[in-house]
Amino acid sequence: MKYHQINSALFIKNRRKFAAEMKPNSVAIFNSNDIYPISADSTMPFAQHRDIFYLSGVDQEESILLLFPDAPYENQKEMLFLKETSEHIAIWEGEKLTKERAFQVSGIRTVYWLQDFHKVLNEMMTYADTMYINTNEHYRAAVETETREARFVKWWKEKYPAHNVAKSNPILQRIRSVKESEEIDLIQKACDITEKGFRRLLPFVKPNVTEYEIEAELIHEFIRNRSKGFAYTPIIASGNNANVLHYIENNQQCKAGDLILLDVAAEYANYSSDMTRTIPVSGKFSDRQKAVYNAVLHVKNEATKMLTPGTLWKQYHVEVGKIMTSELLGLGLIDKADVQNENPDWPAYKKYFMHGTSHHMGLDTHDYGLLHEPMKANMVFTVEPGIYIPAEGFGIRLEDNVVIQEKGEPFNLMRNIPIEVDEIESLMNS
Repeated sequence: MKYHQINSALFIKNRRKFAAEMKPNSVAIFNSNDIYPISADSTMPFAQHRDIFYLSGVDQEESILLLFPDAPYENQKEMLFLKETSEHIAIWEGEKLTKERAFQVSGIRTVYWLQDFHKVLNEMMTYADTMYINTNEHYRAAVETETREARFVKWWKEKYPAHNVAKSNPILQRIRSVKESEEIDLIQKACDITEKGFRRLLPFVKPNVTEYEIEAELIHEFIRNRSKGFAYTPIIASGNNANVLHYIENNQQCKAGDLILLDVAAEYANYSSDMTRTIPVSGKFSDRQKAVYNAVLHVKNEATKMLTPGTLWKQYHVEVGKIMTSELLGLGLIDKADVQNENPDWPAYKKYFMHGTSHHMGLDTHDYGLLHEPMKANMVFTVEPGIYIPAEGFGIRLEDNVVIQEKGEPFNLMRNIPIEVDEIESLMNS
């Protein structure tokens, strides 16, 4: 891996938090992701399942974590199962985790090769009453591919039908959403790498540059700073492309006078950052562009102040809508009649700002977190309002990542990334 090794103390804490929520005499299993095929002998780059990484730090395929806090013997309480490495594997694929190295990474002393898994699991099942299975219950999930985790669940239910079944996901949704200080440091690192990329491209952007050339500048800077690359598929949307919320073609030429909406960010050690900035191709905003930009910036700043412990996500978005409505009235995009006659289920402001303002962020860009529960300190959220005006040929979105504090306003992890009009224009023309 490109990133520096994470202290195993983080993963030890994470396992303790999970184990504390488990039912008596229960086992929990977590599987790594598959390496997904493309065609012939080509595969996608491996990306670890975030849950097993969160609980162990193991960033390798064909790995299994078993937790059994009430096991009869101490060495059975936490176990890792890894693909056995060999000289042949080292030559063809590179170094894999040895048992000693796996202990250094995870803090787990009991490490088996994968070939012993079924024998060990069978013994654990004779002791345990309940199995925690790890299903994907994220509110945005739409999974069509059968994952390694899903195959295991199907096999286990058939093999051990007499055991009780419990779900890991509700526990993970809660404990993963509240970050440890080490996790916040890793997200900050991802944000700092994103800052380097953004500062690199500001003087680079000129009329007639292509969106993919901008993408290339970013990926260069991200990788040279120990990131695997983008935390998510980058959006580099010039002109009217910005009004397509998930525009990812990035193949157009950027024209003089247009704006570029950049929803681009680096990952670091599997932790995400999530930034959006909007910049002028020619290095200077027009008066109209500046007015809309500052309206979006005002909404972002006011929305950020509301992210405090106890805030409910749904009510927060209602309040952000009120601020956005005021700004759209000031810009002449809607009028009082539009507001008076609006559909409560689709308020007038939604014509120009149709998506949410904030989501949890962490190991996943759209991270775990139960949206119906109050916000807590050390949760990390995005703040990303936008105004999209197809009739005028541009859209503007601004996005930062913030950490909720025990008291006061959130801490902005992107506080050093340029966002004010004057600073962006100055850097683009330096």
